[in-house]
Amino acid sequence: MVRVTDMTHGRPIRLILLFSLPLMLGSVFQQLYTIVDTIIIGRGVGMQALASIGAADWINWLVLWGLQGFTQGFAILAAQEFGAGAYDRLRRVLAMIVKLSCWFGIAVTIISLLLVRSLLTLLHTDPAVFGGAQTYLYVQFGGSLIIIAYNMAAAVLRCLGDSRTPLFAIIAASFANIALDLLFVMGFGWGIFGASFATVLAQLIAFLLCLRSLRRLPFVQLTKADWKTDPAILLHLCRLGIPTGLQMSMITLGGMVLQSVLNGFGVVFVAGYTAANKLYGILESASVAFGYAMTAYMGQNRGARNAARIDAGIRAVLVLSAEFTAAIVTAMLLAGKPLLGLFLSTEEAGAAEALAVAYQYLMVLMAFLFALFMLQAYRSSLQGLGEMTVPTLSGFAEMLMRMGAALVLPTFIGQSGVFFAEGAAWVCAAALNLVWYYMRIGKIKRDMLK
Repeated sequence: MVRVTDMTHGRPIRLILLFSLPLMLGSVFQQLYTIVDTIIIGRGVGMQALASIGAADWINWLVLWGLQGFTQGFAILAAQEFGAGAYDRLRRVLAMIVKLSCWFGIAVTIISLLLVRSLLTLLHTDPAVFGGAQTYLYVQFGGSLIIIAYNMAAAVLRCLGDSRTPLFAIIAASFANIALDLLFVMGFGWGIFGASFATVLAQLIAFLLCLRSLRRLPFVQLTKADWKTDPAILLHLCRLGIPTGLQMSMITLGGMVLQSVLNGFGVVFVAGYTAANKLYGILESASVAFGYAMTAYMGQNRGARNAARIDAGIRAVLVLSAEFTAAIVTAMLLAGKPLLGLFLSTEEAGAAEALAVAYQYLMVLMAFLFALFMLQAYRSSLQGLGEMTVPTLSGFAEMLMRMGAALVLPTFIGQSGVFFAEGAAWVCAAALNLVWYYMRIGKIKRDMLK
């Protein structure tokens, strides 16, 4: 019943891999939310509807990644207290995480709903897809409290070393999402609204399953005293969560500029780009999983003052990253084009052109994939160790690099220049985190031994 994992003992490479595998599988199932939406919308409603979802992507990620960042940052303190074995303080931390998540969720819901039309207008969204994109975002943002609740529960479980419960929750939610998609879109004819509503309901199912698992852990049973507002803990959580949330949001701001550039290239180009992005969402799951693993690993070992395991952990994740990069790139060289074809109806005009755009973009992403793995490994390690400044600044660097590449490169090499915006952003941010990690790690380990 209790699946938490103490990552302060055992072989780091084995711990990181076994912890990451359920997260990878869970991420794949989580991507099924958007994959199923995309396939059903693209084939069942049409290319214009698919472009509508694509036009909403970066705005949606601005909120979604921000919420994920907040909860991921909040959970770092939980990992450190768990690693230290300070269960009384852990319970107070968890109660304050719940309070902060509710406050942030309410604020984000109100603000994001008010800004939907303005953001779509700011990105020069094509009038042909404006209405569909607006509908998609209204439903997603209306469910912000549900989304932050799931991400909060999953982040806490991961930082306690439980990567399996979020997996089971996402699998159940994915099957529910598929069934609801078919019912709402194909059965009721609700189109984009139905696909978006199905995603929100699926997130609710995932949250309830994670909550049930948390309630079964004996050392996190909260009492009335735990709920008493603790300003010191709230401040500490904000120092961890706000930088992480801002870092994730800043990354998407650069993506919004990229989306604005894309919207000027026409519906066919945006549809192809969107198809590749949906497939990439699955491919990045390994790097994201390793990132979550390193946050938990470094957080627990810092809490336990186990400095000797820090270097072994970073070596292990780099080896795993190289192996997974090679495997993913090989698979996409062999099967990338058929997989992309799933998102586009071959009977529609422009489908062949959209597929060519999608495949070219996918190959550019594969060329930069190892940089993404390094970025996740070093940034998450720093965050787990409590180092928030440079990871946050690296999000700013990602934003600037993504914006600069999207605005400048098409002038010199044509529309395909936007394909390099992601890779340039990864390389820049990875370099910043890597350099800072090796500049700071000596002092961090010395402080742990005091």
